[in-house]
Amino acid sequence: MLANAAYVETIRTNGREMALAGDAAGPNLEIPTCPGWTMRDLVRHTGRVHRWAAGIVGHPRTEVWKASPDEIVGQWPLDGSLGEWLRTGVERLVEVLEEAPVDLQCWTFMVAPSPLAFWARRQAHETAIHRADAELARGSAPVFEAEFAADGIDELLVAALTRRDRGPCSDLERTLAISPTDTDDRWLSTIGPGLFATARSTDPAECEISGTASELYLFLWNRLGPASVDVVGVRAVLEVWREGARI
Repeated sequence: MLANAAYVETIRTNGREMALAGDAAGPNLEIPTCPGWTMRDLVRHTGRVHRWAAGIVGHPRTEVWKASPDEIVGQWPLDGSLGEWLRTGVERLVEVLEEAPVDLQCWTFMVAPSPLAFWARRQAHETAIHRADAELARGSAPVFEAEFAADGIDELLVAALTRRDRGPCSDLERTLAISPTDTDDRWLSTIGPGLFATARSTDPAECEISGTASELYLFLWNRLGPASVDVVGVRAVLEVWREGARI
């Protein structure tokens, strides 16, 4: 994991970049990576999640906050102020995370070294992926720093997809290796009947994908297609991934 301060800085940077993309695109642009959503939906979702996270950390709340979206947000933005509304939520989240004590005790929903580390990491990657959604809708993919992207791959494979059966499954056991070309990381995911598990390993796999950490990060989050990465081995394993990873 990265230092909390590094996560917080990426929330600020990627939140601002997402707001710029949203302002430039307008509220009605369709988001291909989030079928059925427009830019309006994407910004409203991300801003609500930021406010929800800030409310849990800043309170702090020791149980899940089950308030409705309207209760969390208060006043939804008009189309002309979507970007500014998103930036306001980003700055509030950043402020809460920067001011939270190291020994913060609050509700979380994935394994992490501490509640503060969990929320900083989760919101950093939440914001980065939705920035990617906004920019991909306009025809370009962001390039994330290798260390940050590799951390996002690790969070996805080791924490997010092992939670409540969110990982892909297969009638036959399959193995997928993930090997960034710009970091020393390598993960090996095992996909089987009701099984998804990931470990850092150099063992061989049925299929191995490689590319920059940023490319792999966006591919594994189903934001880029298989053409964005190099594939060795049985390509059918990638379809198992793309059809089964509930992200």
